[in-house]
Amino acid sequence: MGELNLHLDAAEWRKSSASGDNGQCVEVATNLPGVVAVRDSKDPDGARLIFTSAEWTAFLAGARRGEFDL
Repeated sequence: MGELNLHLDAAEWRKSSASGDNGQCVEVATNLPGVVAVRDSKDPDGARLIFTSAEWTAFLAGARRGEFDL
C-alpha cells in the first residue's frame, strides 16, 4: 500500500475541458504507471478510485457506446 501512496502523490490530476464551473466534476490522473486514479473534485483529499489501465479503457469504450446512458 505504501508504494501506491507514493504513486498517488505524483498524480497529475485533471478534469475534462467540457466540465463546467459548477464543481460537480471528477478528476482523473493518467500519468501513473499501470493505473488510472479518479477522485471527486469537491473533495480532493477524499477517497480515490484506482483502476488498471485495461479497466479504464473498457469503461471509456462502454461510455462511448452509451452503455451507461439512463
